[in-house]
Amino acid sequence: MTVRTATSLGPTAEVPTPSAAVVELLAVLRRHLHMDTAWLGRIEGDMLVIQALSGDGDSFHITQGSTVRRRRGLYAGVLSGQLPTLIPDTLADPRTADSPAVRELDIRSYVAAPVVTGDGTIYGVLGCLGHRPHRELRERDAQFLLMLAEILRDSVSDLHRMWQTHSQLWLDVSRLIDQGGPTLAFQPVFDLERARIVGVEALSRFPDPCRSTAQWFVAAGAVGLTVELELAAVRRALAALPRIPAHIGLAVNASATTLSAGLVEMIAGTDAERLLVEITEHQRITDAPEVTRDLDRLRRIGVRFAADDVGAGYSGLEQLVRLRPEIIKMDCSLTQGIDTDPARRAVATGLVHVAEEIGGGVVAEGIETAGELLTTRDTGIRYGQGFLLGSPTPVLRDACVAAGE
Repeated sequence: MTVRTATSLGPTAEVPTPSAAVVELLAVLRRHLHMDTAWLGRIEGDMLVIQALSGDGDSFHITQGSTVRRRRGLYAGVLSGQLPTLIPDTLADPRTADSPAVRELDIRSYVAAPVVTGDGTIYGVLGCLGHRPHRELRERDAQFLLMLAEILRDSVSDLHRMWQTHSQLWLDVSRLIDQGGPTLAFQPVFDLERARIVGVEALSRFPDPCRSTAQWFVAAGAVGLTVELELAAVRRALAALPRIPAHIGLAVNASATTLSAGLVEMIAGTDAERLLVEITEHQRITDAPEVTRDLDRLRRIGVRFAADDVGAGYSGLEQLVRLRPEIIKMDCSLTQGIDTDPARRAVATGLVHVAEEIGGGVVAEGIETAGELLTTRDTGIRYGQGFLLGSPTPVLRDACVAAGE
């Protein structure tokens, strides 16, 4: 998990969530010194990035993930040795009395010290801030801070590794979004009764073979870029819509969150009646007014919805009730082996009945054998897709060839 915040001091940053032990140590430090806030920051070039915080950081305009530029902070003087570890009254000390940070943020006292990693390199700064002078602070209190900085050595090494990992994920995903998003492969969806294509699903494909599609989206989620990545994929899919035969629909994948983050505006003006938006079962659809509003807006312009991967998790029935989809996509975990498993057949039959009650249809995903195809049709499922019927292909013409185009 990462946290993204806003601050007036500098740009925001994605930061890994610190361990509970680090946060508790900061709370111990703050209480021991009777200060307003305690924080741990990592040095990144000319920036101090706040990694963890305890107390009233808002009054100093710092939150987890906010950044402080060297020229505006006191930390540069502490690291260089120009400022001491502890100043009880900043306005009474000529070394800090004219500091912009002291004046603008009302910092009347501070305690701060460098934090080093296990190999001796400087990780960042551990510090406390107060809005009032703390003339009772003594050198012994500075030693207490240094002791906690030493205790944090192993923890900041872990944070450093987490930071490097998340920074690389952010760069990878950001670079891909800037390049137009993932490439696409199109997989046909068949009407099983008429043996003809009725639609194609746009599937995201990524450049790194060592990271699966699911792992790319997990990585995007870890650094707060899921929506941007999904929108990039949908944008690329919509660009292909004019090249798809007019009687064939296009299915795109999006989370419920993405509905209210620009998807409506992106789809408006397209041939919306040919679009099917597949919303995965794994992201809970809430009763949030904006989600309900945007579902209704898209339906009014002709967009249909599918509940994706139904049967892959525990929340499928709740999702069906909330979404009321035109299409239920039965997960491949139910399709595979359906010809030899009575339980899978029973579930498939049940989904057909649910779809009929809400005026929709069922698509069976992952059909790979003739037996699965035959049994799927026998349960009353009208539509299907899978490697037996047609593999995903980056060439749109190949995905539609069975329709006679």
